[in-house]
Amino acid sequence: MTSKEGGFFSAEDADSPVVAAGADPRHVKTEEGTFYTWIKKEIDAALGDAAEIFDFHYGVQPHGNAPEGSDPHDEFRGKNILIERHTIAETTQHFRNIGLKPVRPTGVSPVDYTEDQVRDLLKRCREKLFAIREKRPRPHLDDKIIASWNGLMISAYARAAQVLDDPRYLEIATRAAKFLRTNLYEEKSKLLYRNYRGGRSDIEGFADDYAFVIQGLLDLYEASFDVDWLKFAIELQETQDRLFFDEKNGGYFSTSGKDQSVFLRMKDDNDGAEPAASSVAALNLLRLAQFRDDKTMAERARKTIDAFATTLSHFPSAMPQMLVALDYSLSKPRQIVIAGKKDAPETQALFKAVHSHFLPKTILLLADGSDGQKFLGEKNEAIRAMSMVEGKPAAYVCENFTCKAPVTEPKQLAKLLVE
Repeated sequence: MTSKEGGFFSAEDADSPVVAAGADPRHVKTEEGTFYTWIKKEIDAALGDAAEIFDFHYGVQPHGNAPEGSDPHDEFRGKNILIERHTIAETTQHFRNIGLKPVRPTGVSPVDYTEDQVRDLLKRCREKLFAIREKRPRPHLDDKIIASWNGLMISAYARAAQVLDDPRYLEIATRAAKFLRTNLYEEKSKLLYRNYRGGRSDIEGFADDYAFVIQGLLDLYEASFDVDWLKFAIELQETQDRLFFDEKNGGYFSTSGKDQSVFLRMKDDNDGAEPAASSVAALNLLRLAQFRDDKTMAERARKTIDAFATTLSHFPSAMPQMLVALDYSLSKPRQIVIAGKKDAPETQALFKAVHSHFLPKTILLLADGSDGQKFLGEKNEAIRAMSMVEGKPAAYVCENFTCKAPVTEPKQLAKLLVE
């Protein structure tokens, strides 16, 4: 689902061809999930003695493992969707307890079965099954790369990089953002384009493309502290405001109004499988208002929320993402600024202390004495003055950039975060 350049493809069909001996190739039958699901006999035949531990770890059942009530058309009867039902530690302990060790080395008793051995065994099993699966006909791939969906993916990977402390996720998010900037953004006009497939389409981005990409870039800044992503988010926000914002009534139209065939410009007022552009944009504006100490952005966010006041009052479940923005707007703006070199171990320890807490109404910034801090300090005098304490990286916990005394130890920071 990822292009070699780093952009994410749109979709893969749920159905794929069912291979049957002697079947007429002109009339291929397709079924949902065929490429990814397994019957137990197939796994047992492929893995031999190792199947027992694999089946336990991934919840493989003779009758299939689709949860009751989740398969109304009975398409997954007898089929298994591989999902880790147990941790490595739980699987290891289970086979110790029953005194059984599939494929154990000679001279090793069940009680000596280690987690590393289980992990290695499962890895080999997955490799065998993957090789078998690669011989199956693949589902059809929709390889369009859509700006809005890539924005959502950038957010997901950037946040995962923080929470799981996995640099691979940050690299993936960064590659996708670079792809968008290179292939779906026009520097001269400051316009974002909708999609790419072997080349950029001529369709200019809609409001949701801007909103989701801006959100992704803000999350990417907080994961990487590369200020270029924050600058890019600000550029896109300015374009989104220029093309889509309703200056009279607030909120964002879905379309720019350039297309003369569109007689009536509408505003999406439903946060469904994808949130409405206005819902995401409102939160983006509130975050950007803190990053840049920009009261105009904060006012535009409030005007956007007010535009949907009737919906929020009478049918709030229709716009849960807008409720997130509303909650954010009613809270005291909170900032955490880490002063120090990004890659220094002591700075990283402070980041980890922040990432170990769920802080949805907080922005995280880096004051490293370089271009990033200079940019942030252009409009925010408080950030301009923040620095390390006695040569040690320090954390400043602030409300409206009125800050508590800086701390240099992760435990001290953790204590401040729960107050």
